[in-house]
Amino acid sequence: MFVGYVRVSTVEQNEARQLETMKKYEVERVFTEKVSGKNMADRKELRDMLEFVREGDTVVIHDFSRLARSTKDLLEIVELLENKGVKLISSKENIDTHTANGKLMLTMIGAIAEFERANLLERQREGIAIAKAKGIYKEKCGRKEVVIDSKFMDLYDDYKERKINKVQFAKAMDISRPTLDKLIKEYTKNREEH
Repeated sequence: MFVGYVRVSTVEQNEARQLETMKKYEVERVFTEKVSGKNMADRKELRDMLEFVREGDTVVIHDFSRLARSTKDLLEIVELLENKGVKLISSKENIDTHTANGKLMLTMIGAIAEFERANLLERQREGIAIAKAKGIYKEKCGRKEVVIDSKFMDLYDDYKERKINKVQFAKAMDISRPTLDKLIKEYTKNREEH
């Protein structure tokens, strides 16, 4: 089955060009969304499409920028499709993973991304070495320890009385929501045991 993915970043943008690509490849099912490609977690239709496709299917896109905003994201999606036995066609780049040339092109894209990442890490190490030599580099000591103290208990009481919500609670504690959730779970468990 040929499955298409169409994305435009804003409501004002027109997906007509991408839909022409879908007609060209006689795509049977199209997943369409109008959302920025920056955050993959916000792209429901992409997630649905990745869940929908099965071994032997082919995903058709107009170009790589519709599927992913970074090489890293693109390679993750391609790997996920490969693991499911699903092929990918990108019309604009003329890449078809059914073919040896298409597989070679994706391998080259992956190699370039890996090279860029290695260069970035090397520059980072060099920068740290220079900063250490100048005495201006401070080692990270890990995350700050968060403890259940009187401040937490007071805020917890306010939270239980609905005076504050979780966002306000986390902000007052200067911690993330997942950390707050862990603390609340730990605190309520301890109270139940005693």
